[in-house]
Amino acid sequence: MTNVARAPSPAPRADTLSARNFTRLAQFVYETAGIKLPDAKKTMVEGRLRRRLHAIGVETLDAYCEQLFAGNHTRAETTLLINAVTTNKTDFFREPAHFDFLVKTALPALTAQRVHVLRTWSAACSTGPEPYTLAMVLDEYARQHGGPDFGILATDIDTEVLATARAGIYPADLLRPVPPALHRAYVLLSKDPERDEVRIVPRLRSAIGFARLNLMDEIYPIGEPMHLIFCRNVLIYFDKPTQRRVVARLLDCLAPGGYLFLGHSESVHGMDLPLTPVGNTVFQRSAS
Repeated sequence: MTNVARAPSPAPRADTLSARNFTRLAQFVYETAGIKLPDAKKTMVEGRLRRRLHAIGVETLDAYCEQLFAGNHTRAETTLLINAVTTNKTDFFREPAHFDFLVKTALPALTAQRVHVLRTWSAACSTGPEPYTLAMVLDEYARQHGGPDFGILATDIDTEVLATARAGIYPADLLRPVPPALHRAYVLLSKDPERDEVRIVPRLRSAIGFARLNLMDEIYPIGEPMHLIFCRNVLIYFDKPTQRRVVARLLDCLAPGGYLFLGHSESVHGMDLPLTPVGNTVFQRSAS
């Protein structure tokens, strides 16, 4: 008998989203969080959503979508879906020119306006490096100049990154951009030399309030107007009409003479809003 070698069986095909369900999912994410998911993001979305299948006992991505769009989901699942598809890229002292502007220009100007308690908002704060960087800079400035006092609100739509931010514990390498003097003053080293982790000092952690906030909401419930708003590298995920609506709502939360900081690839060009460019992607709200 002649033995005929059999070709190996093809590997099982990875579960994928149908084109219809990806379109529906992209529209759902856009309406919920304002995030655009082009076709090029389909593989990324599939990979992230596979983590949800086991958690809720659904076998395929399409079955997950059918359950989602049939309304058989909780508000918590919508939150977890948005957590899964959001991108969180952040670093300490990211775009350092903004912090130079803050110390050399914005803070002296606000002090001259007799602002005694500085209200600052880090919108889309991710895992926390931005608000903690702000807290370091503001605390150091206040120490050297006798004020002002400050409080920081830090918000994000992603509940998982907010949990990390509240804890204030990071891999030691992530804090390498922090200047040595600030590192010594505001960063605690682990007592266990085997753990390559550091933690932000309690005094800075207590100066920051973390909360979930969706920039697609019609009203941002932040209380009194802010003197400083950092909303950096967020608008790039929105289309032009959404960008304009978000900036207008941020402006409603900014005190006259206050400063709005955007990411270096973002702009308010053509938005016709009472903002004056005063630095590289730094804008000041008109006083009137």
